[in-house]
Amino acid sequence: MVFVKGPGLYTDIGKKARDLLYKDYQGDQKFTLTTYTANGVAITSSGTKKGDLFLADVNTQLKNKNITTDVKVDTHSNFLICKTSALEVSLMFPPPDLDSLQQTDSGSGFLNHIDYHVYTTITVDEPAPGVKAIFSFIAPDQKSGKVELQYLHEYAGISTSLGLTAKPIVNFSGVAGSNNATFGTDVSFDTASGNFVKYNAGISYTTTDLIASLMLNDKGETITASYFHTVSPLTNTAVGAELTHSFTTNENTLTIGTQHALDPLTSLKARVNNFGKASALMQHEWRPKSLVTISGEVDTRAIEKSAKIGLAVALKP
Repeated sequence: MVFVKGPGLYTDIGKKARDLLYKDYQGDQKFTLTTYTANGVAITSSGTKKGDLFLADVNTQLKNKNITTDVKVDTHSNFLICKTSALEVSLMFPPPDLDSLQQTDSGSGFLNHIDYHVYTTITVDEPAPGVKAIFSFIAPDQKSGKVELQYLHEYAGISTSLGLTAKPIVNFSGVAGSNNATFGTDVSFDTASGNFVKYNAGISYTTTDLIASLMLNDKGETITASYFHTVSPLTNTAVGAELTHSFTTNENTLTIGTQHALDPLTSLKARVNNFGKASALMQHEWRPKSLVTISGEVDTRAIEKSAKIGLAVALKP
């Protein structure tokens, strides 16, 4: 889509602070490999190790003029452990023999079933000036079809989606304003029940070096204030904070963080919240578009516990 200066979409409110505080942090091991075929199809395979579980998926992307088609394939299996808890795991193709996965010791667990999912998204860029059309569905879920239209203007940004069912959920989000000040809302209406299932609102103020936002979420049950400040553009040094208050539990959650680029290829991030969880990460671009990210988290209130260590490797040709 041709870039249009303006307030953007509703999802852009507070995004800078969220990315600084939460993006790229993880406690798992993840490997991603992207390759390209001769006709330009991008194939991305990823695997994530979560404890004793391994999750994998394959995504293909084809671009033809202004049309982009994404197809993601994965499988999900449900294990019953000790007949009380359920864990979801993704298995790579082809699925293994079910008998080989049956647990026989004390009958503590067994494989229930394997579900195949194919996620398809078709994006049409600029069918009209400032417009983007998105069509998506998940097979074999016949009720998952959805069509979405986005429109960006110099003083407004609108996104509306409609489920492709007899009684769909209709979502509308919109913002109005300029590059400096915006306000917007995000609502969803369930035509089957006749009720609003979501209604949020937010405002944002932006200057050359800071972004402040205030959002009312969860049908007015929580309020979130966030702040992002650029300290040094040359070293990509910035600080940010997010404060969330729940009116139902009267609980506050405060997270503060910072980021800094050691050099053009290596960046550092750190964050801490009021519950004593401290995290840090280092990301290095060891070759163009190929990243290695190491992250860790410790509970400062229970320092005797082992730290969570995450490793992510993303390779692109």
